[in-house]
Amino acid sequence: MTIQTDSEPVGGTTAQRLPSLPVEALRPEWRATLERIPGAGLKGDGFPRNVLGVLMHSPDTFGEFLEYWVTAKQKMHLTVREQEIVILRMGVLYGCEYVWKHHVPVGREFGISDAELVAVRAGDLAALAPRDAGLVALTDELMESRTIRPDLWQAHAAVLTPTEVVDLIGLVSQYVLFALVNNAAQVVVEPALDDVPGLCDPIGPTTGEVR
Repeated sequence: MTIQTDSEPVGGTTAQRLPSLPVEALRPEWRATLERIPGAGLKGDGFPRNVLGVLMHSPDTFGEFLEYWVTAKQKMHLTVREQEIVILRMGVLYGCEYVWKHHVPVGREFGISDAELVAVRAGDLAALAPRDAGLVALTDELMESRTIRPDLWQAHAAVLTPTEVVDLIGLVSQYVLFALVNNAAQVVVEPALDDVPGLCDPIGPTTGEVR
């Protein structure tokens, strides 16, 4: 299998293959879980209603996955900003416009600059701080090699504690699920995110405002 490593979007560009169930049907306990997501970027206009509506087709696992996903966001030993660097890179690697567009505003909310967004999208390690570069390099390695080869481990794993390495692997696995669901079901990006720069769009201080 070849991982999508350029910036050409794969999903979210044609008719959605699975209908999104109405999020108004979310159970009260699911709503309570989603309210615990850090920050505002995935709430309001940025709420990922279309992909959650697809995941709701599997109600027996949906609630448990939400609990794991949100708890991980709150408690893993990577900061929210660092998590967003990894998530954005996963959007690039899978050519997933949905993941990328939803997480540009979240990344900005937690301090990722436009220059860093450009670097993460391009995989330009030299333009990133050493720890951020390590996160991107290890994310790429996990996806491309399905492991961390000795040379990459030697070069980058030292920037992370053992707990952070385990958390990074868990975070990557979460967004394998999200990216595959979005791409396979061709989940449509919500219109409120039309102005957020996509995988092939210029990134600058005047772009990417959520309406």
